[in-house]
Amino acid sequence: MLRIDSHQHFWKYDPVRYDWIDDNMSVIQKDFLPEDLAPILKANGFDGCITVQSHQSEQENEFQLANADEHDFIKGVVGWVDLQSPKIEERLAYYQQFEKLKGFRHVLQGESQRDFMLRPDFLKGISMLKKYSYTYDILILPDQLKYTTEFVSQFPDQRFVIDHIAKPNIEQKELKDWEKDIKVVAAFENVHCKVSGLVTEADWRNWQPADFNNYLEVVTNSFGTKRLMYGSDWPVCKVAAGYGQVVNIVKDYFSAFSQTEQHAFFGGNAIEFYNI
Repeated sequence: MLRIDSHQHFWKYDPVRYDWIDDNMSVIQKDFLPEDLAPILKANGFDGCITVQSHQSEQENEFQLANADEHDFIKGVVGWVDLQSPKIEERLAYYQQFEKLKGFRHVLQGESQRDFMLRPDFLKGISMLKKYSYTYDILILPDQLKYTTEFVSQFPDQRFVIDHIAKPNIEQKELKDWEKDIKVVAAFENVHCKVSGLVTEADWRNWQPADFNNYLEVVTNSFGTKRLMYGSDWPVCKVAAGYGQVVNIVKDYFSAFSQTEQHAFFGGNAIEFYNI
């Protein structure tokens, strides 16, 4: 079974293009490219990765697909497309020629309209994805989980995955509301969840492995081991932890599970979800 990192990023750093990387994140204010990740994946026993958009443009798709063409370890790309465009179906049809383009993502967490995902034009775009066998990564903050339930309920046959377990505030140990809302979303069996981005929601300098246990327990109980997948969120994780530390947090937690469940979490589920 291939071991797959289901969530990481590449970029050629530009302070305007990547304005979300502020000065607190100076450690990642530089280029991160496939040749930087390849030895890290190998050292940690991974065979490949899914690279996810970090800028909302179709130029981003061209950049990531070119990387994927040149590097076999990049097994899939989650890109960006204007889901509200009246020409959305035309764009989806165009992207069918790229075998490694697996799905799309919109930075919903950054929208001032918190229920942006429920806009009619956005929903229309989402409704087109299944026809072209595309997945959708849901990037949200905890306050948007309540809208996510209504969102996913409209598309029972669409493959969804929640990025970064919906970013609960781990630093402040906020659990109750997030737990209640994520359980409701997890009841939809077409919704999966990436166990990624945990360290960036914790205290960057003082986190302990135990800080994550309650959150890991909630998503495991809610989604089950067949709908969870490992993601490093490299290089964003570097603001709080090295790649090996990120792996060890989940490796230690899932060490009590069966080999079959561990293989699913560290690769099998991503392979199935993204049709690798």
